[in-house]
Amino acid sequence: MGNWVVNEGPKYLWLFLFFGTNIGLFVGYFFHYYKELQYYYVGQIIGFGLPFARAAAACLNFDCMMILFPVCRNLISYLRKSCKCCRRNFLRLLDKNITFHKCVAYVICFWSAVHTVAHLFNVELFVNGYDPLSANDTSLFTTLSNLEDPWVNPVRTANSNSILEALKLIPGVTGVIITIALILIVTSSTEVIRHYYFELFWYTHHIFVIFFIALVIHGIQGVIRNQVNFDVHNPITCSKFPTQWGSSERPECPIPVFTPATAASWKWVLAPVIVYVLERCIRFWRSQQKVVITKVVKHPSKVIELQMKKKGFSMEAGQYVFVQCPSVSMLEWHPFTLTSAPEEDYFSVHIRLVGDWTNGVAKACRADETDFQDAWKLPKLAIDGPFGTATEDVFRYQVDVFVAAGIGVTPFASVLKHIWYRCNNPDFETKLRKVYFYWICPDTNAFEWFADLLQSLESQMIEQGKADFLDYNICLTRGWDANQAKNIILHEDDAEDVVTGLQRKTQYGRPNWEQIFSSIAEAHAGVSVGVFFCGPKGLSSTLHKMCNQHSAPDTRGTHFFYNKENF
Repeated sequence: MGNWVVNEGPKYLWLFLFFGTNIGLFVGYFFHYYKELQYYYVGQIIGFGLPFARAAAACLNFDCMMILFPVCRNLISYLRKSCKCCRRNFLRLLDKNITFHKCVAYVICFWSAVHTVAHLFNVELFVNGYDPLSANDTSLFTTLSNLEDPWVNPVRTANSNSILEALKLIPGVTGVIITIALILIVTSSTEVIRHYYFELFWYTHHIFVIFFIALVIHGIQGVIRNQVNFDVHNPITCSKFPTQWGSSERPECPIPVFTPATAASWKWVLAPVIVYVLERCIRFWRSQQKVVITKVVKHPSKVIELQMKKKGFSMEAGQYVFVQCPSVSMLEWHPFTLTSAPEEDYFSVHIRLVGDWTNGVAKACRADETDFQDAWKLPKLAIDGPFGTATEDVFRYQVDVFVAAGIGVTPFASVLKHIWYRCNNPDFETKLRKVYFYWICPDTNAFEWFADLLQSLESQMIEQGKADFLDYNICLTRGWDANQAKNIILHEDDAEDVVTGLQRKTQYGRPNWEQIFSSIAEAHAGVSVGVFFCGPKGLSSTLHKMCNQHSAPDTRGTHFFYNKENF
């Protein structure tokens, strides 16, 4: 139970509060609209459709308020910096901002379905309930239908079409707009679309502006109306005598007066919209600051490195930035991890060339040309950031375990350099004593651009007698042929690895995580171990499971804290 609480407790506590609030709002508003006297007559026309629709609307207002906060990256970074004194397992919730954003989106889809279906029934019941010429002139529907201003039934035409009646109303038109926008946003946000058609995801996601505008004006017409004089006109009693309302025969039943319900969505979303607008203003201001590309390096495996300078730029290890290249696209911004250390006089990103945008940037930067390029010939870039990530917390633990898969090694290039700079600074005190680094690579070419850094760190640690500080392991999962296999076997006894040139030999195949975590827990009993990962979801799930499984159930044992890079 203790290991579950370490890694999962805060997350599930937050989800419990979030879903509990949704359930509480739904139940509270449902019974409000079902039981309160001012909605009695509306309820007589549309029945349970009213409480279902209004309760779902209350939940939608709350969730639409919550969905913008997780994508305010400057806010998240500020909270991360200002909450350094918070417990680790609570601070790590900030790294789940995109996951929570997706969770809220799915909840919005659910409540939207409930709200839409309920109102579809409501429109049909309003149409059926409009009966001004009933043969039975004592009908409550007949009397309610003949109320002119203010009316209680928005349908004013007998035997009308439900779809046409819905589209005559502002909530009907805006409801269609909201639904279409939500469908486009959600369907274009799937993993496949984001991976292969990022531009489509980027453009359609900005339909959220239309979504929020339609949401704010959705309820301004006040279609649902409540009775205001129920204190002198008891609807339960007076509904039995609709033809005698306002007559001397029934002085206790004056004609009921109805008033439109006021729009409430804007009250819920005003604060997050203001925060988000400020967020975008800050991003725009920063993106206008001049960026100078000082060096372009072409690495193997279709990777280019851009070294840049920007006045006033300040970063922490492992942070990321958004990059825009106006000559390629005026609208697209793409996230990249910073691979330089804060101590260096430039900042850099490594870009893998896998799509139209990245190849366009490489072409604009003349990455294929071997001649020296003057800075004025290189393209203009806009940089937004940097933004905080989980790797900012590497010094909060006594032992760090870094796991990277493929290009996911980029944040650890910055982190490893930063750790080494800090540990060689006599004025810097840290409780970090050991770093384990595991890099899982799909092919031999992927080693080349990162090997120089590891060789430099390896030689410096040996010179300073700190060879045991960094325990690195490179695992090659595929990408070798029969000739390469023979060459590897032939040089098995060499001092340096034949693939990487490092003293530590390359391992072939996937790591045995069960054995690795067991050995780390045994070697570092009673300490806090931070596990940091950047890579695919499948391996993330495995490492997360290992952290829970190998954390001690009591407070005195070894505890693994799982941290994943999220962009």
